[in-house]
This record gives sequence, C-alpha cells and structure tokens, in this order.
Amino acid sequence: MTKLFPLTTVGALVVKPDQQVLIVQTTKWRGTWGVPGGKVDWGESLVEALIREFQEEVGLQLKNIQFALCQEAILDPQFHKEAHFIMMNYYAFSESDVIIPNHEIEEWAWVDPEQALDYPLNSYTRILIENYIENCTDTEGR
Repeated sequence: MTKLFPLTTVGALVVKPDQQVLIVQTTKWRGTWGVPGGKVDWGESLVEALIREFQEEVGLQLKNIQFALCQEAILDPQFHKEAHFIMMNYYAFSESDVIIPNHEIEEWAWVDPEQALDYPLNSYTRILIENYIENCTDTEGR
C-alpha cells in the first residue's frame, strides 16, 4: 500500500496535583517509554483526539490542555513499523492518578519530571519532558 501523507498524532505529558508526570511503556515503541497518545481521526480536532486517546489508553480525564510543541518522526526505527508522524504534543493536568490501561500499555509510572529522564524514553518524549522542565517547572518552589 502506498503511503501518501504523514499521519497526524497527539500525545500529552500529564501532570497531577503533586507535580508528578505520567510516562508509559507501550507495545508500539520497542520497549521505550513515552506518553499516551495516538492518531487523529478524520473530522476530529487535535484536542478531541487527545481527550479520546487518553480515555482509551489510560482512562484519564484531562484538564488545562495546553499546546507544548510539534515534532516529526520519519521512518524512525524506535517505532515498531515504518511510519511518518507529525506529532502534536501537549501538556495537560489530571486530578486523578488512577490508570486503567488498555492493551497498548505495558507499564506506567507517575514520577517527578527529572526522574522520568532516568527511564529509557523514546527520543520524542525526552524532548517533551526536557522542554517541560525548562519552561514549565518552578524549581524554587520544589
């Protein structure tokens, strides 16, 4: 099958009230850790897709969704098959830390953002978390 266009995907680094963030290990990123997310359906807004993906993958309700950054993955061997993604990344908040994983989620952890960098993250999640630490955390208040 000929691929004509890149796939648009959404994902988010979710923060809970104690400032810990959610990272997940999925079946699709060859054992590395990342953030929940997935493909945007036809006719669906980016935020609608993000809300849906989080419900499907981890059962979380998101609040205070804010755009973080855009990344591109072209035939990256970190992913389990050939793909070209335009990845729209967000920051979001969840009052709950209860995860209800679907079949894609192998493991999950709520960790301090700096601790997340000690996990074997896919490169895109590492960039997202580093951006969050640099731009969104108050190091004096921690």
